[in-house]
Amino acid sequence: NAEALEHPARGPRRCACMPSTVIRSYRYDRQRRALDIVFQSRRRYTYLGVPEEIYDAMKVAFSKGEFFNRRIRDRFAFERNGEEPPAGLS
Repeated sequence: NAEALEHPARGPRRCACMPSTVIRSYRYDRQRRALDIVFQSRRRYTYLGVPEEIYDAMKVAFSKGEFFNRRIRDRFAFERNGEEPPAGLS
């Protein structure tokens, strides 16, 4: 299973890397209703006001990139968070 979900009361739920030509990884923060996405380009964005149902649907979508383009892109406000550091760096 590609997902490592935290206990709901303890914070964000994270989906580890998965095979996608568009999305490298993503995680959802239930309290903030924020979906953090790292793209294959390593650019990081936080999409705001995302309902948990959208996150749940993304988890089971066959194509994460297609799902993102259909259900998230241009539908939610976002913040660009720079780039993901190389593996092993914080």
